Amino acid sequence: MSPLESPPDGAGDETSQYPYWLMQARGEWDVLNRGVNGERSDEIRKRFARDVLLERPDATVIIAGVNDVYQGLPVDHVTAQLAAMYDAAAGATIAVVAGTIIPYNTATAEQNRKMHEVNSWIRERADGRWLHVVDTRAAVALPGNIDQLAETPDELHPTAAGYRRMAAAILPVLDRALATSSRSRSR
Repeated sequence: MSPLESPPDGAGDETSQYPYWLMQARGEWDVLNRGVNGERSDEIRKRFARDVLLERPDATVIIAGVNDVYQGLPVDHVTAQLAAMYDAAAGATIAVVAGTIIPYNTATAEQNRKMHEVNSWIRERADGRWLHVVDTRAAVALPGNIDQLAETPDELHPTAAGYRRMAAAILPVLDRALATSSRSRSR
């Protein structure tokens, strides 16, 4: 589990997080899980310097915005926070793998519209050098319905199998990001 968060009631399933599956796939990697369940993008941004920039990783995975949408915040709030984190990472020569906002099954049509708008913005922002995009939404979505989770214990989160699919989608993009950023650093 993330060292920044205790699981509910002191229990939890470590396989219900994509960093666990990244570590299983790449045992030689040091994967730092800094995710905190329920945080909005502005809360993530507040601790971004401490949790990412000061650690000086080769790459970071940023998946944020679902809680903002869930809480009714506007799209421009989410994109401003994401832009600040993406820019800070690039300024520190840290490659970013930007994940799209994943669905939740109780989302309204308006909430899904907002998530799609943020996801389009993320895709448009990708430069293939410091910012790489992975469609984490598609990785966990019901085939044929991008707005519904394929498997969920609570209508809000993926199952462990869903997080494993997220990691499988992230892995090749993270590999490319690491290769690209190391070439850029050596120039």
